[in-house]
Amino acid sequence: MSRQHTNTPDTGAALPTVAPEKAGLCPQRTTRLLAVLQAEVDRQRLPGAVALIARHGKVALFESLGAQDPATGTPMARDAIFRIYSMTKPIVSVAVMMLMEQGRLLLSDPVAKHLPEYAAQKVASLVDGAVQLQAVRQMATIQDLLRHTAGFTYEFMGSAAVQRQYAQARIGSRERSNAEFSHQLAALPLMFEPGTAWEYGRATDVLGRLVEVLSGQTLGAYLQEHIFKPLGMQETWFTVPPQHQARIAEPFARDPEGGIQMRVIDVREDAALESGGGGLASTAADYARFLQFMLNKGELDGVRLLGPRTVEFMTADHLGDISVHSSASRALLPLGHGFGLGFAVRRQLGVASVPGSVGTYFWGGMAGTTFFVDPVEDMFAILMLQAPNQREYYRMLFRDLVYATLVD
Repeated sequence: MSRQHTNTPDTGAALPTVAPEKAGLCPQRTTRLLAVLQAEVDRQRLPGAVALIARHGKVALFESLGAQDPATGTPMARDAIFRIYSMTKPIVSVAVMMLMEQGRLLLSDPVAKHLPEYAAQKVASLVDGAVQLQAVRQMATIQDLLRHTAGFTYEFMGSAAVQRQYAQARIGSRERSNAEFSHQLAALPLMFEPGTAWEYGRATDVLGRLVEVLSGQTLGAYLQEHIFKPLGMQETWFTVPPQHQARIAEPFARDPEGGIQMRVIDVREDAALESGGGGLASTAADYARFLQFMLNKGELDGVRLLGPRTVEFMTADHLGDISVHSSASRALLPLGHGFGLGFAVRRQLGVASVPGSVGTYFWGGMAGTTFFVDPVEDMFAILMLQAPNQREYYRMLFRDLVYATLVD
């Protein structure tokens, strides 16, 4: 069912593996998880997938199925490279928290302290059907950026006046540098007063620029030196090097259910923008190292990048009674969940439509990749796929199937 390329570097690349039953997973139920995914492939709803479950520091399931590229029929490999889109956000959030631990910033700092282009932000409000701009009452902070309460949005999540302005400005263009992007975004109005609502948006792209300004490095160079290299993540990049491009997983050319197929980013060519909110490509094994580092509360294989209390702080709820701004954002944050600094966080056992312990944190990417970390169960799971239009269904399905495997 799976195969691995022989040319994959293995230095620091693989967490130890163990049979499912040694990690408290039922072997029949892990087999069923794969059979359910295989049935989706057989029905041609899913091109292919890589699934990984780790518990107690060991990988108990790591399999690939289906096609890596449905156009050529190339079988999916465990070391396939996926566009992880918003799974970039937790990594960039860790970079910001590392700078905080070094005393380079306070989370209460106004964003404008480090990025002066944000000093004169305006909020758009509808008055008698017309958009009026007013100066912000309270400037957005770095904490607001990390928890998505800074007033930004995504242009593809609605058609409000601000979202239309984002679209007209082509704010998602990858042809601008991080500095140019930041100046362009700063000139556009906010959806709401900072700190008053949760709206998923371009805040983590701003954090990417913040990392550049504070470190004096490009975002890609900073992540490479301070996170990827120390954690042994050798196959995570903004641009996939030519010698690895044959391993990039591709979506169907057409949406299997007849919708308008989302175009995925080209990770083969350098883009001017190194998007802190959604630009990375990675493998299941590499991302597993990042999640094991998080589950270990900031350390992996003797390398510590964050203090344990900082990781606990990041993965706590930072919304409290702050409301969710739009229905599009509500769809991303299930009931019973809040948001930490880079992750959605489960606040209570029931209410949401999927299982999980209190304190479980997770996020996913627009092309279909997803992960969750459950500290209570000492477990994390990753599903890598490129099925943009079906992503929500597979996230929920995978969560159900993984929790069903736990029997101890």
